[in-house]
Amino acid sequence: MKGKALLYHLLMRYNKKLWQQASISRYKVAKRMYLLIVSIKRLAIDSFLVTAGILSAGFGLKGFLLPNQFVDGGATGIALLTSEVSGIPLAVLLILVNIPFIIMALRVIGVVFSIKTLLAIAGLALCTAFIKYPQITNDKLLVAVFGGFFLGLGIGLAMRGGAVIDGTEVLALFLTRRTGLTIGDIILCFNIIIFSIASYLLGVEVALYSILTYLAASKSVDFVIEGIEEYTGVTIITIKPEEVRLAITETLGHGVTIYQGKRGYGKRGEKTENIDIIYTVITRLEVSKLNAEIEKIDPNAFIIMNSIKDTRGGMIKKRALKH
Repeated sequence: MKGKALLYHLLMRYNKKLWQQASISRYKVAKRMYLLIVSIKRLAIDSFLVTAGILSAGFGLKGFLLPNQFVDGGATGIALLTSEVSGIPLAVLLILVNIPFIIMALRVIGVVFSIKTLLAIAGLALCTAFIKYPQITNDKLLVAVFGGFFLGLGIGLAMRGGAVIDGTEVLALFLTRRTGLTIGDIILCFNIIIFSIASYLLGVEVALYSILTYLAASKSVDFVIEGIEEYTGVTIITIKPEEVRLAITETLGHGVTIYQGKRGYGKRGEKTENIDIIYTVITRLEVSKLNAEIEKIDPNAFIIMNSIKDTRGGMIKKRALKH
């Protein structure tokens, strides 16, 4: 009897172990499926935003700016100005002018962002080459305002999708890490040079209207991305603070600050308890990536974002990651 009891006990332990392993295996499969669904969902949203941005920017360029020989700021302005002077197709120049910025983005931001940006700029070039937009108006004021609006709308939508269709901001991020200037200062100096050349080659009146176009575009970008400035402060309240912290420090390469707080009454009825609150500062180009990483870990996390005019000290700049 003792032998049968021992055999029965061993079989029960073995079956229990198998059941636990099966449970762990099912959990891993379910988690991988969830992460895959989140990634596909994020990719679909980003693709839609970038495509809408390309179509909007193309409409601003071909429906307003190009027929009236207006230019804009940034890399797009360089392409427009060069196209007006040399006669080279705008589609070719959009790619050529932005290639150095795409290469720079590999070092400043990352591979995924660079690939998205390359595809977005190529899409805009194809859009300007093959899609026939109607010419809306010849009124210079309307061209400047609405051409800038649709162009800025496109840039903002693409940025919300995790890419850019104008490489100037990548250059600004690159230079601000090596100089004492802010991103806004660098972009302003860059555009002053462009509009000065435009006034010499195309005339002062065209340059002045082009400045108005740039102002309309920049305001549209700020509107689309909800007023986010150079840096964005992010406060994260989650039931998985350690996993979120590791995602920010290891995946995004940014530092974090941990606050000790207390959880109040949530939508799932949590009781008051101590909790770690995570705070970090990122660039606005990384907001989409941060949201995707947090959604993979805790889709119910409470996230607060606020614009930051300026920063000093701390580990604001992205550190090099070890691969």
